[in-house]
Amino acid sequence: MKTHTEAIHFTADQKLLVYIEKKLQKLQQFFDNIIEANVILKLENVGQIKDKIAEIKIHIPGSTIFAKESEKSFEVAVDEAVESLRRQLIKYKEKRQIA
Repeated sequence: MKTHTEAIHFTADQKLLVYIEKKLQKLQQFFDNIIEANVILKLENVGQIKDKIAEIKIHIPGSTIFAKESEKSFEVAVDEAVESLRRQLIKYKEKRQIA
């Protein structure tokens, strides 16, 4: 699986990129035919609250799965987005087996 990570309005450090890569690799346990993953990390400054947004789009044969989470740290946002993608992949796989 290819992983493309894009950081908007900041530069992501290597530790964060490795963390994201590890989390995304775990998704292959649930669906081994993932083509690529696109990760967009954003900083959102609304007043005094600085939220970190992680958007992850996974391309699989015949479909695209997307998750977007906003938290106080990128690690937590990525964790929640990956968990959402995991659930979506399991549902997608079950639907394919029924059809």
